[in-house]
Amino acid sequence: MYFAALLARTEDGWEASDTELDDVETLSDLTDLAREASVDEDTVLVYIEQEDAWFGVVRVDGEEDPRIYVSDASAAARSSYGEILLTDELLGREPGADDEIAALEELVDLEGTEDGEPDESQSDAGSVAAAEPDLEDDPGAVPAGPLGDLGVLADLGLSEKDLLTLHTDALAEIADALGAAEVLEAVR
Repeated sequence: MYFAALLARTEDGWEASDTELDDVETLSDLTDLAREASVDEDTVLVYIEQEDAWFGVVRVDGEEDPRIYVSDASAAARSSYGEILLTDELLGREPGADDEIAALEELVDLEGTEDGEPDESQSDAGSVAAAEPDLEDDPGAVPAGPLGDLGVLADLGLSEKDLLTLHTDALAEIADALGAAEVLEAVR
């Protein structure tokens, strides 16, 4: 289950609204959604969480590029909304690297039958299980733990250290640090 909220800064404080992400397919779509909620091109925060498994914050300031923080990149990678936030740039990959990796994987024969299952006659029942893949050797791997701009909320009252310690009910703590707890409760 997902929850998403927009917090838009105005001259009178923060305005909060919950939001549906059904039509959001890319980070660009999410950024456009945030900019539509902006008043005078001021700061808008998009908050997304999946049942205490992970949360992400996207900060949009006017026409600047969005700033992103994800609490657990590997958990977010298993989520359709998390994948939106985990851009090639955030992951330190060359743009389009996933497409190249997928194309190379299609070309490689994985020693097995036509559908990719290992041929039982080639397996050794007494063999030791394969070692865990090394993240450095797997360009498609997503690191576990926090990823992104740790200072995304620092100037708004939530330090990098505090951001790293958030786990459950992170949105309430973020809203409290911003002074937006009351407006958030009205929409939650």
